[in-house]
Amino acid sequence: MTEHYEVLAIRYGTRETTKSEVFLNYHLYGEPDQPLRMDYFFWVARSPARTVVIDSGFSRAAATARDRTMLADTVPALAAAGVAPEQVSQVVLTHAHYDHTGGLPAFGAAEVLMTADEYGFWTGPMGARGQFGGLAEAADIGHLRELRAGGRLTLTGRSHQVAPGIELTQVGGHTAGLAIVTVATAAGPVILASDAAHYYSELELDRPFVAVADLAGMYAAFDQVRELAAEPGALLVAGHDPLVAERFPTRAGSPDVIRISENDE
Repeated sequence: MTEHYEVLAIRYGTRETTKSEVFLNYHLYGEPDQPLRMDYFFWVARSPARTVVIDSGFSRAAATARDRTMLADTVPALAAAGVAPEQVSQVVLTHAHYDHTGGLPAFGAAEVLMTADEYGFWTGPMGARGQFGGLAEAADIGHLRELRAGGRLTLTGRSHQVAPGIELTQVGGHTAGLAIVTVATAAGPVILASDAAHYYSELELDRPFVAVADLAGMYAAFDQVRELAAEPGALLVAGHDPLVAERFPTRAGSPDVIRISENDE
């Protein structure tokens, strides 16, 4: 029998930006530029048997360097959801950009998982090149190397069962080995798109994000996420969209802890 989970989105940061800074070649759409908010989330999937965290947020140093508003460090953000780091058995990294890897040191005992293609890119010769390297923190990549050397980092293929009811799927596009995560719940699958869809409008209007490793791959990832989201009962969670808080209005102990689906078994 498939294990079912409660899924939470934890908003830990935010920034004010514009559409022209967020969408690739925005001028091609013939629309006036407009302000846009970008929220930063990581996610929790928990059942009576286990607690899995998907991504880990940015570090305070990275937030300061990039002028991002940090609402909470990883540990207090988790605490607002009733989770302590030592309760977390696994941390899944969808990719290695700074806003997904910075909180990893908080999880001192958890297994960390990411795709082999993603790890290989960031630890290879291209990872530090200007247009790529600016989106990652050297300290975070160094920490990933240490985790790998210490046997705590599991590198996966394009499809991997993280735990019963939790599936990692590599889609690429935004980064070389970007993954999405699908979580089984009592109501149906929850698709944590992470940066395969920063905003719902990327899928609705077919608009690529400005940071892209492979444009054709990004379009293909859009198609893959749309197909999964069309499954009966599926719930799609965009990676950075303030609309997440509107589409899923239930809170779990804090205004910044959004309940996507409960485990009502």
